[in-house]
Amino acid sequence: MRPTPLRLGISRCLLGEEVRFDGGHKRDQFLTEVLGRYVEWVPVCPEVEAGLGTPREAMRLVGDPQQPRLVSIKSGKDHTRALEHVTAHRLPDLDRMDLSGYVFKKDSPSCGVERVRTYNEHGMPGRKGVGVFARAYVERFPLIPVEEEGRLCDPPLRENFIERVFSYRRWQDLVQSGVTRQAVVRFHTVHKYLLLAHSAPHYRQLGRLVAQVNAYRGKDLVHRYGELFMQALAVKATVRKHVNVLQHILGYFKDRLDAQEKTELLGVIGDYHQGLTPLIVPLTLIKHYVQIFDVGYIREQVYLNPHPKELMLRNHV
Repeated sequence: MRPTPLRLGISRCLLGEEVRFDGGHKRDQFLTEVLGRYVEWVPVCPEVEAGLGTPREAMRLVGDPQQPRLVSIKSGKDHTRALEHVTAHRLPDLDRMDLSGYVFKKDSPSCGVERVRTYNEHGMPGRKGVGVFARAYVERFPLIPVEEEGRLCDPPLRENFIERVFSYRRWQDLVQSGVTRQAVVRFHTVHKYLLLAHSAPHYRQLGRLVAQVNAYRGKDLVHRYGELFMQALAVKATVRKHVNVLQHILGYFKDRLDAQEKTELLGVIGDYHQGLTPLIVPLTLIKHYVQIFDVGYIREQVYLNPHPKELMLRNHV
């Protein structure tokens, strides 16, 4: 699927490294044993890299959730500047690593992506904070998919994140190969049904952009398409939208099915719609007929194989 390595940033503790404040780790089996077979991890622990040591005093975010300070709980020592310093030096390194995604440690005052506890002047916590390092990373790399390991326990969120990671890698490969207007059109064509499964409005907007490729300078076209493409995939795919896509694909060969075959296929799509079977069931039957009838346009659609089948992500959505 990829001519270049699929590199993802990750909080070091999730790989089993004992870098947490208490000297422990938070090794995640799915990330290390399953996804790890398909990606090259780039481990980061901004707190350790800031020289705070392991073990160390627990810290928390304090003050304005938009510009919080990172403070040790017992001593009150402010580590904000140290974290900002290491972040400023680390982000350019990560940029050179050409990452396609990042998995952060949830609830961390340095790495949490959302709903991190932030304490006001009265010591009362709120859930509106973002970790110091995570905030800076997302601001610098807004298109790169990011997720917290805790949310990856949810099958639809897991599938969506990994789908976005592989899609972003394909976009990176296209851009780095010296993208042409024709290549953008081709890229858009093979991602049609993947986009429709997420956001029909974004798909139409991208379609209008592609229809006017000659009106854009190459650099502007790449920037705008990439931005809209990743925004589209960030919209959650739903059962209803998947059913719509499956029915569209069925339209390419339904006239070649006999009555029994058509009834069977419509039946498994209906079962999926009702939550009786996972997405992999109707997809498998559709891919069977796409091969039998040699439907080239559909066979080339990324929607059918957006990530390695061995991950079995669509067995659970």
